[in-house]
Formats: sequence, C-alpha cells, structure tokens
Amino acid sequence: MDQYIGRLLDDRYEILEIIGTGGMAVVYKARDHRLNRLVAVKILKDEFARDEEFRRRFRAEGEAVAMLSHPNIVQVYDVSASDSANYIVMELIDGISLKQYMEKKGVLNWKETLHFAMQIAKGLEHAHSRGIIHRDIKPHNVMVLKNGSVKVMDFGIARVMSKSNTLTKEALGSVHYISPEQAKGGHTDNRSDIYSLAVVMYEMMTGRPPYDGESPVAVAIQHINGGAPLPSTLNPNIPRGLEQIIMKGMALEVNDRYVSATEMLHDMEEFRQNPDMTFDYHTIVDDATRVLPNLSRAMTTAEKKVQAKTGAAPVRTSSDSIRLHQNGGGTEAGRDNEAIRRAQQRRQAQQQRKEERKEERSRVATTAIVVCSAVAVIAIFIFLIALFNGALLSKEKALVDVPYLEGSVYDESLASQYPDFTIKLQQQYDDTRPKGEILHTEPSGGNKVVKGSELWLTVSLGQRPEAKTMDNFVGSSAEEAKSILLGQGFEPITRNEMSYVYEVGQVIRTEPTAGTEMTAGQTVYVYVSTGPDVITAKMLNVMGLDVDKAKELLGQAGFTNVRTEEVESLKPKGEVIHQSAAKNAEIDVNTEIVLQISKGPEETTGPTQATTPKDPNEPVTIGVQFSLPERDEPYILSIFLNGKEVIESREIVPGTSSFVCDLTGTGTQTYDIYIDGEYYQSKEVPFN
Repeated sequence: MDQYIGRLLDDRYEILEIIGTGGMAVVYKARDHRLNRLVAVKILKDEFARDEEFRRRFRAEGEAVAMLSHPNIVQVYDVSASDSANYIVMELIDGISLKQYMEKKGVLNWKETLHFAMQIAKGLEHAHSRGIIHRDIKPHNVMVLKNGSVKVMDFGIARVMSKSNTLTKEALGSVHYISPEQAKGGHTDNRSDIYSLAVVMYEMMTGRPPYDGESPVAVAIQHINGGAPLPSTLNPNIPRGLEQIIMKGMALEVNDRYVSATEMLHDMEEFRQNPDMTFDYHTIVDDATRVLPNLSRAMTTAEKKVQAKTGAAPVRTSSDSIRLHQNGGGTEAGRDNEAIRRAQQRRQAQQQRKEERKEERSRVATTAIVVCSAVAVIAIFIFLIALFNGALLSKEKALVDVPYLEGSVYDESLASQYPDFTIKLQQQYDDTRPKGEILHTEPSGGNKVVKGSELWLTVSLGQRPEAKTMDNFVGSSAEEAKSILLGQGFEPITRNEMSYVYEVGQVIRTEPTAGTEMTAGQTVYVYVSTGPDVITAKMLNVMGLDVDKAKELLGQAGFTNVRTEEVESLKPKGEVIHQSAAKNAEIDVNTEIVLQISKGPEETTGPTQATTPKDPNEPVTIGVQFSLPERDEPYILSIFLNGKEVIESREIVPGTSSFVCDLTGTGTQTYDIYIDGEYYQSKEVPFN
C-alpha cells in the first residue's frame, strides 16, 4: 500500500487515493477537512524531496503560482515543504488530459485545435503578465473538462526542474515540446512557452509532434536545427492561416516568434473570425520547408567510424549544453555529446553566413541612403525656392501674432474670438491648475505665424481622480458589469467571444483585468460570451432514397446523428418516406435527424391449407398511405370519416410527399383530407 494513503498532512489534508503519477511527483485525491472540499495533492518523490535547494525553489515557485487566478489555469491553494512531505494542493479537476483526449479522438479539426489553443494562450497570457514562465507546456499538462474548457497545470514546476539541464528518459515526454533555447540550456522567456504551444497545435492538427527520435538528445537536436515538415504535408485539410500561426510560433529564432501570448491570441482571433485569411509570414514558413534527414541515425554512423579509429568513445566535456542521463553506458553519452557538438558547429556556421549576408545588406543600404539623401537635399532646395517665391508672390498669406492665452479659462467662444487661427484642443490632468484653465499653447504667445495656422490649446482636466481597483466581473452578466463600470466613471466597450465555459451574456474576461489600478474615464473592454461555436449545415432532401444512400449523403453533409424508424407503407422496402427536418433548413449538425423507412408492401402467399372465410363485417386495421402536395412551408393535415376526425391535426414538414397511418374499418370507406382546415381531396380505402 502507498505510504501516503490514509495519512493526514498538516492535520488538514486526508490522502484518499492515487489519481496520477509523473516523473517527479505522485498526485492524490484528498479531502481538505478545514474547508470540507475535495482537492488534488501533488507530493514530491523522495529523490527530489531530499534536495534542499530543490525544496527551497519548489516552495518559492509554488507560492508565486498560487497567486495566479484565471479560468484556464489550475488553481493552487497551498504549498508545503517540510521534512515529512513536500506537496502542492490544487483544485481537483473532473476531466482528462489533452494528451488522453488526442489519443481518443486522433487528429483534431481546426476548430477544436483553435478552441483549445486559444484557452491555453489565455492562461499563458495571464501567467506571463505576472512574471511566471511555464517551461513545460505539453498536452500532458493541459486538462480538458467535460464542458469543453481547458486548464493548464504545473505552472512553475518546470522552472524548478530547470536546476539541471539533464535530459533523462523521464524527460522524453517533455523533450518533444521543448524550445531550441531550452534544449541548448540557454535563457528562456515567455516566447519559449509560445514555441511549446505551437508544437502542441502542430500535434493536434497532424496527430504527431514535429520531431521524433531514438533518444531525448536526438529529438532535442532536431529542435535546435529546425526544419520540421509543414503541417499541411501531413494533413492537407489544415487552413493556410492556421498553419502560418503554428509555424510563426515554432520559429527557430526567438525574435522571429510572437512577442507575447497576447499577440498570438490576436492572430488566432482574426483567423477564427475569417478562416480564409492568411498572414504575411512567408519567410518563416518557407524556412520551415527544409526537411532534415534523421539526425540520430546519421550521427550514430559517423561516431562509429570515429570510435573504430580511436578505439574509444568521444570524451564528454563539461561545456555540453545538453546532457543525457547515464545508465552505465559512457559510450552512448559520448556519441550524444559529439552529435550535439556537431549540431552546434553547424549552427555557428549558419550564424556566420547570416552575419555576412547582414553586412552585405548593410553596405547596400548605406549606399542607398547616401543616394537618397542627395536626392532629398536637392528636392528640399527646390521646394524652399518655390516656397520663397510663392510667399513673395502671395500677399494673402499675411503673418499674425499668437495671442497670450496661458492661464485664461477655455471656452468654446475662443474659436470665434480668434478667427485668424484654427483652434485645436487637447486635455491633460494637472494637480496644481483648475479644470478648464489653459496650461500652454503651441505655438506659444507672441510668435508670428501664417494666418489660418493651427493653434493647439492644452487645457487642464483638474486634479487627477483617485485611482480605483478594477473589480472582477467574470461570470456576471454583461449588463450588470456595464452598469457598475459606468457608475464608477469608466467607459465600458463590449466585445463578443465564443465560449464553452460561460453562458450566453456572461462576462468571460475584461481588459484591464481585475485588480488593475484604474482612473475614471479609462476604457474597459468587456468580453461577453456568445456560447459555444455552433456548426450548421443545410438539410438535404432524402425523401424517396434508399436508407443507406440517405445516411451516406447526410453524413457527407455533416449530419452524423441520424436515427431511423420503420413504418408500414406501400413504398418499396428501405425507402425514406419521411424526414424530421425540412430540406434546405439551416440546422445544427448535431441535431438528431429521424428518417421514417418503409417496411414495404405486405408479402402474401397462396393458402397452404383450407382457411375459414373472414366475416366481411369484422373491422380490419391496415396501413394506409395518402399522397400529399409538396410545399415549401409546413402545414397542418387532418383526416375525417363521415364528418368525424380520425387523424387529428398533424404538422407536415416541407417537402413531404406522402403520409402513412393505421386505419380500422370494414368494406370500402371514403376518407376526406383537409389541409390547414380546408378540404383537399378524398380517398377510398378498401378494408377487405
């Protein structure tokens, strides 16, 4: 039995069961007896817990992450680092990891990919604004809830793990998503998280990560060298614009990536609103089309030759930026280090060529600047001569004196008082000057200017209003949020945004976020939920088709929720005689479509034995089919016998050509058909 199950940590957290195991910790379901709620407790494994430096950094990072509060980040409640147990207490998530979701569904469509990626980016945006870099973004660290929302977890853990750059077998899951600068042991920032997110998007759209190899080091080297195949070569259904977003995020050079998660979100939102758009990222995408050979296999062959000549494995140096975990095999480690050295040499050569090209471009640019400057000087000289001559020739451009207005009170009549000027106004707060007082003018008083020139007045708004803290409106109604913001002196602007988490009309987020210091008059953007993104399609007319053909066509149109019902009919067996949705109707593709299928005419065979004749006066129940007019609008059908309604009002959908029902009678009886209360036709029905 696990050593922690049944224990009470810090007289508060009762460990109930294991719910997950990772390379550095075990996650348990636990009960918080103080707050009477279920939580998740991540307890460090002993090999990490014994490291004092690790424990210190673990606690510091945990406390920092506990300050994060965002709907797309798993909330950290508590952190403890003691001799008895080192753990983090988090909210308990009812869902599965994105990795499990991807394994279950396979390749995701672009809408699902964008839906998950935007939520991850929003979580990163919040964390980055608080100075927290994740450093281990991967599908395993993203939880998918039942309502379609996602939460990023393990913030700050990767920062603690970065104490060592060693790539062990345990790191294999992370190395597929590692940024080039992380792989080289270099400096990381928020753009490293953006790279990892782009890799996750790549995998969601293609079903595989961009790089793979026989060892963690082999994969890391591929990240360092770049050259992943374009996602569209693996999945031709990827929209061009989304592919460009992915490849910009995966740019080899840090400065070629998105500057921030906010910038990446902006492009995602633009693409979501217009899936046919493309971005001007040709350089990045074209560079990514270089497909490199299998580095790990090629290097292994070369290193075998070296070893054959020297009789020893390459020596491992302390300067290696990436180290492979040694399991008693020094030769394997040496091969990996030699491979890394070669990769670094290639990178240095590439960098040198890039610098040479840069110098050449600089020389060309300098020459161009000199030429352009000479042309500009000549042009300015000609312009000044023309201007001087024009001023001499024009007597209408008289000079006027700028009035001394500083210190006076601005009023709208100034424009009429000084018709020789075009009055322009700008305002600013000033704690020492009353509201409405003119602080200064541009040009200043006493100067001479051409009649009709602009005169800019800077007017005081008075004392700067007291700073206010932005309230948290997430989850409240948009109308309530707007009302409160207006009452506080802010200018709310609403923007609609799709959401699987918040109901229609609820606030998803605000910009600035809750807790921001604000002053009256500032603009606040309120993002309001429009609900989940509903995919619609036009309903087909499958009346008269074979059921299998009808289901095939509906499936191609996007309708997968099709149910069939067999009914009595004179139509051939298997023919669709009724559909629940009208043709050409724009409906949700998840809507249940009910098809009524004919059982076919009743098969009769000759008597095999003597039968007793039926009493002609005994009532018989039979299935009767009535022909109906095909109309573009729905209508009400009623059937009468001898003035009595035998089939009560039934709604008939557009495109229906027949109606089947059971009737009971004797002999031959005549039924009257009414449509929308008006007589349509009669039909004789024989019951014998």
